[in-house]
Amino acid sequence: MASHTHSGTRRRIQFDEALPVDHRLNRVYRIGAGLMGLFLVAFGILGLTDNIGFFDTGGNTAIGLNTNGALSVLSICVGLLLFVGMVVGGNFASTLNMVLGVLFILNGFLFLGLLGTDSNFLAFGIQNVLFSFVVGLVLMVFGMYGRVSTNLPHDNPYWRARHPEAERRAVPAAGAADDQVR
Repeated sequence: MASHTHSGTRRRIQFDEALPVDHRLNRVYRIGAGLMGLFLVAFGILGLTDNIGFFDTGGNTAIGLNTNGALSVLSICVGLLLFVGMVVGGNFASTLNMVLGVLFILNGFLFLGLLGTDSNFLAFGIQNVLFSFVVGLVLMVFGMYGRVSTNLPHDNPYWRARHPEAERRAVPAAGAADDQVR
């Protein structure tokens, strides 16, 4: 059996509030979350156009997912919120994506337990549960990108990009060492 030993104190994952706002993939993740929001809006609108009951659990579908009026309205609201987060951007969008991602995953577990019961008021089917899990994980990744990390080594390009002053201090020190060797 392998045993792991850690020297020093144990560090926790920290949110980095001082991120550069212009990293390349920030745009990709914002647009991805916005597109996911637009998909939810489209799903909600398609669900409402069928004139189904607000809490009807009769198995009506839109885009391959079970729906009813309540789920359609909720999908539109969450989709619009994701789209607003995309427009605002920055740490707000990141936090919003993380929170909504966790809520989607918890919602998936909740309705997984409610499948086939009279308490399934949003008419979830197994495809809705799986969709909720996937959307939750994707949103969490979008929200956590570049913001949540453990201790990156100092030669990591992300660490160097966030600590340019340490990079500048290290360069003259290395140059001085080269001069002493000669």
